[in-house]
Amino acid sequence: MTATRGFGIDIGGSGIKGALVDLEQGQLIGDRHRIETPQPSTPDAVADVVAEIVRAAEWDGPVGVTLPAVVKRGTAHTAANIDHKWIGTDAETLFAKRLGKSVEEVTMLNDADAAGLAEIRFGDAAARTGVTALLTFGTGIGSALFHDGKLVPNTEFGHLEVDGHDAEKRAAASVKDNEGLSYPQWAKRVHRYLSVLENLIWPDLFIVGGGVSKKAEKWVPLLDIRTPVAVASLQNNAGIVGAAAAAAEGAGH
Repeated sequence: MTATRGFGIDIGGSGIKGALVDLEQGQLIGDRHRIETPQPSTPDAVADVVAEIVRAAEWDGPVGVTLPAVVKRGTAHTAANIDHKWIGTDAETLFAKRLGKSVEEVTMLNDADAAGLAEIRFGDAAARTGVTALLTFGTGIGSALFHDGKLVPNTEFGHLEVDGHDAEKRAAASVKDNEGLSYPQWAKRVHRYLSVLENLIWPDLFIVGGGVSKKAEKWVPLLDIRTPVAVASLQNNAGIVGAAAAAAEGAGH
């Protein structure tokens, strides 16, 4: 029987969010629970917060957890905006122990991959065929790549070198805020980044997400590129929804 509900946790550099998810609608059930990310954001400190969120929800099924990291077979291999002690940590085992679950009941995945899974399943149907790249603009630039709806995990397109710079250091949403750029000024940088990326992977569709997608009308129309650009429909809940869906399907195993 296909699960109709799941639980997802989205770990970010500033906040850790969790919620129960309706896996038929791709929507949160009730409110999401958010706790500030502990500083330093060590594996043990973060695991304590995750356990608190799951406990508060009184959820006893499988749990999906996102990390801002490359995740292979449950182990983190990088750490973006979280403590570097995550690198080399078997996160799946850590969370399983802290939550009192078997390793099979915990699914770890990259945060952008989770957001992408949610958009592919519950967003624009056009994303399910051909090559689709989801890009989340936030503190950095996260990416998720799909071919005919199947995930190619752990792409790191935010770190493409563009004009001698790491792309996310020029075109992340945080850079817009930190440098006081207007939307048109920032859109020029996003345009340059996307034009480089589209010439490398020749996608059929870009989906743009992250908090800045709420103001999509101020910058997406300024992107004059070959590839169609769609705005993410689940916005900041995509990571939670994708994590819950991955856990329900045992996608990490």
